[in-house]
Parts: sequence; structure tokens; C-alpha cells
Amino acid sequence: MSAPLTASELRRYERHIILPELGREGQQKIKDGSVLIVGTGGLGSPLALYLAAAGVGRIGLVDFDIVDESNLQRQIIHFTSDVGTPKLESAKRKILEINPNAIVETHNVALKSDNALDILKNYDVIVDGTDNFPTRYLVADACTILNKPNVYGSIFRFEGQVTVFNYQDGPSYRCLYPEPPPPGLVPSCAEGGVLGVLPGVVGTLQATEVIKILTGIGTPLKGRLLLYNALDLTFKTVKVRRDPKWAVGTPHPTVTKLVDYEQFCGLKRGGEVSDEISVAELKEWRDQGRSFTLIDVREENEYEYANIGGKLIPLGEVVARQSEIPREGVVVLQCKVGGRSRQALEALKAQGYNNLLNLAGGIAAWSREIDPSVPRY
Repeated sequence: MSAPLTASELRRYERHIILPELGREGQQKIKDGSVLIVGTGGLGSPLALYLAAAGVGRIGLVDFDIVDESNLQRQIIHFTSDVGTPKLESAKRKILEINPNAIVETHNVALKSDNALDILKNYDVIVDGTDNFPTRYLVADACTILNKPNVYGSIFRFEGQVTVFNYQDGPSYRCLYPEPPPPGLVPSCAEGGVLGVLPGVVGTLQATEVIKILTGIGTPLKGRLLLYNALDLTFKTVKVRRDPKWAVGTPHPTVTKLVDYEQFCGLKRGGEVSDEISVAELKEWRDQGRSFTLIDVREENEYEYANIGGKLIPLGEVVARQSEIPREGVVVLQCKVGGRSRQALEALKAQGYNNLLNLAGGIAAWSREIDPSVPRY
């Protein structure tokens, strides 16, 4: 338990303390609480700022990324002066500017099956601010094994979702999503875009749920999935039922250990990445003069803004224009970050193609790792 609230803290949190539902006791619970935020991007930014401002005593951050200029449209914890620095450094600095009394613990690692349980076990509440399915399932399963509340949020284009998993006798993430979608079926925000203010709404709702869990006030979103549409400015909730096969506290829980989540989500087969080529390998092929066909499945405006050559066939036209794609030799499919090209690969495989490779990371990885002169967007 933390030390009692100081005179300075009583002044700082006066607007909390005068709330009858919260009071001094509730503020002390917030100070005593510990929260792990997985990801310091779009969702992690408002989460970290508001939880620090609310007085959470110990905040853990998991990330291993670097601040990029393209982050600044929505990741409000990072400033222009932070571009090129680790996100953890940037986030920690802002948290301590807001609340110098907070203990900020940084975990500069990629969360994996061999470290997740050790990291998550030390916090009261886990907040999922991730943007990919392997990490999302990893966090969900680790929370199930450790019986930790999992405050979940996701964003895409103009829509967001929020709920609380593993809280008291409520459902887990797998009660809602037992299996991941096929690779490439659900585009990432990097592929499909995201309204810059959207993570502010969703992340703030997640922060609200964290405070309710730490203090015991209100009714958390247990068993209810909140759906937000920014274009219509509508909120609605749907019920999430507890499935005994997946939920915490069942006599024979299905989730008992962590697995290889890249493989689980279909990004690996037999322990190796399937049907993929890295940007480094593609550059080596080019340098060696190796023969292959490069197909870019982005839209025309994207291709005109930035390209690394190849033939443009937008994803929506791939099957109809398959006669333009050779069935012999090696064909490399490329998009912005790899999601749409994965969809194109699966669609062409259904048409009998067996000579396809997906460029991992797409043109974004090429710009980042091979040729910085290629514009990033």
C-alpha cells in the first residue's frame, strides 16, 4: 500500500475527492493501484496521460517502437521534438510532467510468450492498447492465466470498441473472439487509416474503466461491448456472453499456457513465416538481378505518391485482372504494410496460383529499412 495522500495530493485531486462516489478513500485506491499499458501509441497516449493525471501510483508501459512523424496525427503523448526517440522515453517524460509522484516502469521489449507472464503479473489492471492480433491474443491469454482484468479497446477508420474482460465472473476476450480472422482479412490502421481523434475517445473510455475497477465505483463494461461510430456520433452496446470453455474460473479452462501467437494467427506455419519475403531479401534479389515480378496492390493515388516500381493492380481488381499476373516465375505482392498484399495472395491462391510471395512490411518497411528517400505516409 502506498503512503497516505499528502497535503499536496489532496489539493491536486480536490475535484475527485469532493465526488461522494469517490472521496478520499477512492483517491487513495487510485494511488495504491498499478496499471500496465501495452502500447504507447494511439490508445496508449490518452490512457497514460489521463491515468497519470488521475493519480495512479504505478504505471507500467510496454513498447519498443520509435516515434515517427506519422504517429503525431493521433498519438498525442508524443511531440514533434520526440521524432526519432523511443516511445517509452517520450511517454515517461510526459507522464512525469503531469504527475511527478507517479512511478513509471518501462518495458522496452516486444511482448512475447516467454516474457508476458513475468511482466503482467506485477500489475493490478492490464490495458490493451495494441494494434495487431498476435499481441492482442497474447495479452488476452496471459490475463486469463493470471486472472487479471483486461481493459480492451480497438480502433479502425471511424469506429472503436471498448469492453472489460476477465473482471469478476465476466467473459474473456476469447469468449467474444475464440479464433483470429484469416491473415490480411482485417486491415490494420496503417492500411485502412484512422481518424486522429478516434483513439482519444476510445482511450479515454478505457481509462474510465480502469479507474472504476481500481476504486470499485460504478458498473464496469463487464459482459458488454461498447461500439462507437464517430461519423454518426453514436454509441451502442451489445452483450458478450461468458463461455465456460474460455472464461476464468472454469473447472477445465482451455487456456493454460501461452503459445506462438504469430503462428496461431496464421502468420507462421511450421515455425517459419509462410509465403513472405523481407525487404532486405527483396533488395538482395534486385542487386543480384534475380528475375521476379513485383505487383503493387495499393490504390493509384498511393502509387503516385510513393512506389518502388512494379505493376499497379489495386486489390479490388486483382482477381479480375489475374491474366496480367504470371503463373510462372516468382511473383512478389506488395502494399503499404503487408495486409492488402496478404489478402491478394490468398485470393490468387484460391485461383490456383502457387508462385506468390508477400512483401513483409510493404513499402513502409522498404522506406524505413532500405531507402529513406521513398516517401512515407
